[in-house]
Amino acid sequence: MNASTSSSSQLVARMNEQTRILFPGVIVAIMVAVAAKFLSEHYATPAMLLALLLGIAVSFLSEEGKAVAGIGFSARTLLRLGVALLGVRISIDLMAGLGLELILLVIAGVLTTIAFGFTFGRLFGHKWRFSFLTAGSVAICGASAAMAIIAILPKDDRSEERLIFTVMGVTVLSTIAMIAYPVLVNWLELTELQGGVFLGGTIHDVAQVVGAGFSISEFTGDTATLVKLIRVAMLAPIVLVASLLIRNYAELPADGKRPPILPMFVVGFLVLAALNSFHLIPAFVADFLSDASRWLLLIAIAAVGMKTNLKQILSVGGTAIALIVLETIFIAAFILAGIKLLT
Repeated sequence: MNASTSSSSQLVARMNEQTRILFPGVIVAIMVAVAAKFLSEHYATPAMLLALLLGIAVSFLSEEGKAVAGIGFSARTLLRLGVALLGVRISIDLMAGLGLELILLVIAGVLTTIAFGFTFGRLFGHKWRFSFLTAGSVAICGASAAMAIIAILPKDDRSEERLIFTVMGVTVLSTIAMIAYPVLVNWLELTELQGGVFLGGTIHDVAQVVGAGFSISEFTGDTATLVKLIRVAMLAPIVLVASLLIRNYAELPADGKRPPILPMFVVGFLVLAALNSFHLIPAFVADFLSDASRWLLLIAIAAVGMKTNLKQILSVGGTAIALIVLETIFIAAFILAGIKLLT
């Protein structure tokens, strides 16, 4: 047996061993995600929220036993892969039809909401990590943004607690908005274009944006989805800039590790967005990767739920709830005011 054959055999053996270790936890996370998706489709409840709650219900699996390693892998590595694959939903063509003024309004809404979160988070006694996490998730794309942002924040013993609270908060608020905002659009007598920009520019999660938009009209639904994807496109630059600032200016985390200069999941996001913008990804491949992203994020949030201590989540406090509600109200008011001024 030559050296290359021996090296290949050792690599295959290590991969098989790693698969054996990770398989039980990963398969449990997949089962929870599948159950959440089934319940979501039959009871009209957000799949992310159900995956989180079902994961919390079986959190004992992450404490000891064969599933621990795979649950950690799902909550960490599959999360990053799911965020990276979100890039396949972005292209320059999507943005061209909306007009520069409205695109700038959406971008301004994202940036000012994050600034608002930092300002009021400090007034409410929260440190910058929690303020950035909640404001970024409200401003960009809900649970997906929360999971991307938590990946670059310095880790401490409350990181998962913050993530769970934020995911639950934005998902619940997004569901309320999906029901209430179309009523508000009709009450304010907004046009189909204005309604689409408002819904897409303010509701946190993509699924709820689609539900709210198409409940008014097809044009409003298409516009709302387009505007929402512009917010999703902001995920990569926001995470990249934040990662650079954290690396250079934030205190050294407890484990002594700073985030990488350019996180690989951000690189993946940008590469896929660029390829899609130049029409280098076939439509069926883009659809497959988009669906894969949704499933990976669902599996990851189920795993995060399994790693959660419910008592710690309930101890977050009223000021945390007030902060995420105020951030939601702020972006709604900002986008509505901008629509009235520009259209």
